[in-house]
Amino acid sequence: MTEKNKKNPWLWVPPLYFTEGLPYIIINTVSVIMYKRLDISNADIGLYTSWLYLPWVVKPLWSPIVELKSSKRNWFLTMQLLGAISFLMVGVSLNFSAFFLTSLLFFWMGAIWSATHDIAADGFYMMALGEKQQSFFIGIRSTFYRIAVIAGQGGIVILAGLLETSTGNNAQSWSWAMIIVGLILALLMLANMILTPKIRETKAASTGWSGFVEVFISFFKKKNIVIGLAYILLYRLGESQLVKMASPFLLDKPEDGGVGLSTTEVGTVYGTIGLIALSVGGILGGYLISKDGLGKWIWKMAFALNIPNVFYALLAFLGVQSVEWVTMVVVIEQFGYGFGFTAFLMYTIYLAEGVSKTSHYAIATGFMALGMMLPGMISGFVQEYLGYAGFFTWVAIAGIPGLFLIQYLKFPYEYGKK
Repeated sequence: MTEKNKKNPWLWVPPLYFTEGLPYIIINTVSVIMYKRLDISNADIGLYTSWLYLPWVVKPLWSPIVELKSSKRNWFLTMQLLGAISFLMVGVSLNFSAFFLTSLLFFWMGAIWSATHDIAADGFYMMALGEKQQSFFIGIRSTFYRIAVIAGQGGIVILAGLLETSTGNNAQSWSWAMIIVGLILALLMLANMILTPKIRETKAASTGWSGFVEVFISFFKKKNIVIGLAYILLYRLGESQLVKMASPFLLDKPEDGGVGLSTTEVGTVYGTIGLIALSVGGILGGYLISKDGLGKWIWKMAFALNIPNVFYALLAFLGVQSVEWVTMVVVIEQFGYGFGFTAFLMYTIYLAEGVSKTSHYAIATGFMALGMMLPGMISGFVQEYLGYAGFFTWVAIAGIPGLFLIQYLKFPYEYGKK
């Protein structure tokens, strides 16, 4: 049996999931803004930054090692240290002439450490908390994960924008921004070392190669696994493309179909009002699932996540250049994402239930990352072909398959009973 933590989850869940979210958003989203400001084309941005999802896709291949060797706490603390070093190196590499290749290499290293960190942190969460606590804190962890997203998209981007203005050198500005990210991660590692409890972990019964293989076999033997994986792959089909082209859309000049915001304005929009909307959506989603079950709210949450895509299309069709209107769209999107993504996380936790829940959750989130990676790779090419208005229309349509599959999902009593 797992020894439940003696420390209040309010002390360690927020910083642990802030630490999980920050490198992910810097690698997969803020890198898009950075490369856009360093004059990389949309097609190259969409293609090469989408490859950075690959460690999250293939992380199930080494998740049994995390499951069977050492403790989850040791794993995620070590990965936090390695992640901090990787971001420091990204910052240094932006001063090289071949900055695109070298920075991508260090982002790749950071992605490997971050994906491994996710395996350990998510396994720790499921072992340290009971099912009722997991349901309640799913909203809290999602909120602080998304606060990290806003800290990256907001705070770090604002900082880079201010440095761009003061130095007149975009490469140098982003170099310092990435170095600061590395330092922040180093401080977070120290905080997590102090705040996270030590627990006695339940291990899978078998070890060695047979145990490694059995972890995968047992996952794919789960009831209704085909429908579950299809749902995971398609739930964010629209968002996986939007997330790659939203920032270029906001940054591009009006004559190129964009909104024409500055780097600082893009950071401010995501880092102020959007943060409040996100927090409200995430906390509300977690509370409602813990109170009424996932089955009652999953449809509403799915619509909340997908409907905001339509508003991006309207911005593009109408040629809106107003910061106020853009902010309103971001508020709707952030609330919808915080509210809607909570259901998705709860379902993946349900799908991972069992002795090897850490590895099974890693496999489930690996499929989730694949659903982000493949559409993201072509997003830049699709945008350049269709233009922003056509692209965001396609993004809105792409959300339909995930909605269709919800009717076929099955939930256990405690998550799905109305």
